[in-house]
Amino acid sequence: MNDNGNSKKRRRKGNNNNNSNDQDDADKKKKDLKGIIASLSLLEEQEKEDEQEHDRASNDDASFIEEKHKTRTKAMLDYYSDFQDCYSEVEESETMKRKRSRSAACAAAAAVAVAADGSDKAKPGTGSAAGHHRRLWVKDRSKAWWDECNQPDFPESEFKKAFRMGRATFDLICQELKSAIEKEDTTLRNAIPVRQRVAVCLWRLATGDPLRLVSKKFGLGISTCHKLVLEVCSAIRTVLMPKYLQWPEDSVVRKIKDEFEAISGIPNVVGSMYTTHIPIIAPKISVAAYFNKRHTERNQKTSYSITVQGVVDPRGVFTDVCIGWPGSMPDDQVLEKSALHQRANNGLLKGVWIVGSSGYPLMDWVLVPYTQQHLTWTQHAFNEKIGEIQNAAKDAFARLKGRWYCLQKRTEVKLQDLPVVLGACCVLHNICELRNEEIEPELRFELVDDEMVPEVALRSQSSMKARDAIAHNLLHHGLAGTSFL
Repeated sequence: MNDNGNSKKRRRKGNNNNNSNDQDDADKKKKDLKGIIASLSLLEEQEKEDEQEHDRASNDDASFIEEKHKTRTKAMLDYYSDFQDCYSEVEESETMKRKRSRSAACAAAAAVAVAADGSDKAKPGTGSAAGHHRRLWVKDRSKAWWDECNQPDFPESEFKKAFRMGRATFDLICQELKSAIEKEDTTLRNAIPVRQRVAVCLWRLATGDPLRLVSKKFGLGISTCHKLVLEVCSAIRTVLMPKYLQWPEDSVVRKIKDEFEAISGIPNVVGSMYTTHIPIIAPKISVAAYFNKRHTERNQKTSYSITVQGVVDPRGVFTDVCIGWPGSMPDDQVLEKSALHQRANNGLLKGVWIVGSSGYPLMDWVLVPYTQQHLTWTQHAFNEKIGEIQNAAKDAFARLKGRWYCLQKRTEVKLQDLPVVLGACCVLHNICELRNEEIEPELRFELVDDEMVPEVALRSQSSMKARDAIAHNLLHHGLAGTSFL
């Protein structure tokens, strides 16, 4: 019994010890958990403090960088300003030096010329024949080619090949333009002779060569050649155009009517009209206006152009031209803008016809072919005869472009100067035609100008009846339609 009691006591004591141990472990775990939570709180507070310090440092760095950038920018601007001032001073000093050197050179040349004149006068038997030893303020260039061309024994065929005309026609032009383009010699240089001035212009128009090649041919500066071309073209337009390109007088008009009627059987025709396009470099302003859609689509290459409308007589001599309207304009709009249309509005073309292509409208004074799809025999016959008149204008423009090659390619001439150059080409063409200057076969040019039927192709009911009457008379008088028999 005692043993059993002792064992029970030991078991109770053991149980009490186990319970105390479990309680100690739980307390210990609670303390550890509290320590962990406290540590986490400290870590969070430390992280917040670190973030705040980082933000303050970032703000300080950004302000520091921005302030540094402003300082550097200000320093660079100050340096650039100082550099510009220094450059301006250097440029001004260089300009002054060049002016002084030129003044000194001019003074020295004048002094040499005066001394040479004095020495020639002082020596008996010496004079202008002995020659003055003057210093000419020009670059020495070779003009051997032009000197050879200018010789009387130079072959006529070679001269005509170079300038598209014989020597007699060339001399005539020089004589006509002499009063307008001749210059006087100066102390520093001799003036360029009239013949050489005209030759530079004609060679440039005939070949279309770049100015640098023209410069080498004639022994002149590039800018001088460009200036000569514009001066001579302007003189041609001012002096020669009133004489060689004007609307004919009444006596001449009657002769033109008779010649066209002999060709086609159509009465009262005073001219054949055609509009062609001259390629240009894309202009800096109004590019869309000069864009040539039809040439671009056909050639698969972006094209810009200006128009030249011309009326010719049976010989292919221009009697009226309208130059310079943008290439996007159709033929009927160009006609409306021309002086020829104004002449008709003033009643100066009553009772006469000017024959045009299908790109023009039928008007009281403009006669065009039938354009509908299904034509009668009479209308076919009329179109055949009116085409013979139209060929006079097409052939004239083909010879114009073939003779003056500069019209076939984009030129270096500025857009505002082109009407003067093109007008000069038309005048020169008339002179060559009137003097029977034949064009070489290899120079013949094939015209490619697209014709678009205008939106309003019929502008006058009376002109439609007149055209039908002409077509009827041609067929029933045996003047047309024979090709269909």
